[in-house]
Amino acid sequence: MLSKVLTSIFKKTSMMKVYAHCDGPCGVYDPASTRVAAEAVLSMTKKLIDLTPPSSTNSEEWSAYNNTFSRYVAIKEDQAKETKKEILILWTDYFKPIHLETYPDLHDTIWKATKLCSACKVNIDQAQAEELMNYVEKIHNIFWQTKGRSDSFIKAS
Repeated sequence: MLSKVLTSIFKKTSMMKVYAHCDGPCGVYDPASTRVAAEAVLSMTKKLIDLTPPSSTNSEEWSAYNNTFSRYVAIKEDQAKETKKEILILWTDYFKPIHLETYPDLHDTIWKATKLCSACKVNIDQAQAEELMNYVEKIHNIFWQTKGRSDSFIKAS
């Protein structure tokens, strides 16, 4: 019965080709989400560096420390992954060959930024997290220049 219904529907419906520049033709791109995620990476990195382990052997203090440490690491890694995802969305769905002609270092900028996302997941290194922010700002500036705008790069923290 179901087979007959489906066959009937497909015979009556002609297939139409649909074209889009991305997975969904929304056309809405903004590097702001990239900046927010990268800022969270930097913030969690700073918090991890500033986190002081207990000087005692008190198990409750160590449990609280370990809980806080592991939460900060989880957030840092999750946000580094999110930063990479957002950069790659811009790279694969927004930026076009014409942008590479205008910004010949775009490929290298994206590559280095995504490599820094991975490094920030693996390490607790403030210099790497700050460098990631610098690359995110560079991507932000290129993105808005492609739209003929010069939107400010304003950090939340």
